[in-house]
Amino acid sequence: MHALETMRALASTGEVTNVEPGDLIFRSGEAGDCMFGLLEGTVELTWNGDTGHETIQAGDVFGAGALVTHDHRRYGNARAVTPCKLLLMNREKFLFAVQESPMFAIELLGSIDQRLRDLKDCIRT
Repeated sequence: MHALETMRALASTGEVTNVEPGDLIFRSGEAGDCMFGLLEGTVELTWNGDTGHETIQAGDVFGAGALVTHDHRRYGNARAVTPCKLLLMNREKFLFAVQESPMFAIELLGSIDQRLRDLKDCIRT
C-alpha cells in the first residue's frame, strides 16, 4: 500500500479539490496546515527563486512538512501544470493515520525518500 492509498481510505468528500493548470496550490513562506496527495494531474514544485524544481505526478504526496513541523512555513511554490485532483490531509487526520496504521508513516517516508533520490539523480545529469 502507498501513502496516497491510506490518505484516500481516510478521506471524506470535502477533502478532494480540483485545481486548474497554472493555479498556485501554495506559495513559499506561507503557513502550511495540510499535505496533499495527487490523485490526477501534474504539479511542479519550485524553490530557491525557481532555480530548483521537481515534478510531482499522480500517485505522489507532497507538502508533508506542514504536518510534522511546528509553525511550518512552505519552503517553495506548488503550481498545477495540468488539471489536477488533490486530496488534502490535515494534521488531525495525519496523526490518526499514523496511530491507526503505523505503516502509513513508513509509506510516507518511503515516498519522500524516493522523491529525494529521483531529484538527486536529476541534479547529477
